[in-house]
Amino acid sequence: MNNTAYIGLGSNIGDRERYLRQAVAMLAQHQHVTVTKVSSIYETDPVGYEDQDQFLNMAVEVNTSLSPFELLELTQNIEAELGRTREVRWGPRTADLDILLYNRENIETEQLIVPHPRMYERLFVLTPLKEICPQADNITISAETKQEGVRVWKQKSGVDEFVHSES
Repeated sequence: MNNTAYIGLGSNIGDRERYLRQAVAMLAQHQHVTVTKVSSIYETDPVGYEDQDQFLNMAVEVNTSLSPFELLELTQNIEAELGRTREVRWGPRTADLDILLYNRENIETEQLIVPHPRMYERLFVLTPLKEICPQADNITISAETKQEGVRVWKQKSGVDEFVHSES
């Protein structure tokens, strides 16, 4: 488990917190993934497609022996298992898991871009990421980024609270 990755999570349908907890628990249940840090949960205004409910967002740090593409497959499988559908770009979703950083690698393929290409414009991604990722303090927020719309919803707790969360 010699790779460190940061994953941004979001939900704005149904029991948003339950979806986040289930997603983190599902990551932790994978034999090649250890969840090492979790951020606070933030309630955030929608960005892009704004005619939808507010999101809950958070970030997690994982150690993994998975390649970036295997980790992408895992996150997409978790989204599908939690009922994610992709009908409207940036639209409502039960669970959204995005690989934000993978080691210090730059990856640009059709399937995966790391660092996540729009995270510099999204306070709802950067705020929880900066809480758990020391190198994220060096990330500059894009000048066009709205500085409001991100509020602490539930203060950071221990990893165990999420890893042993009831499904």
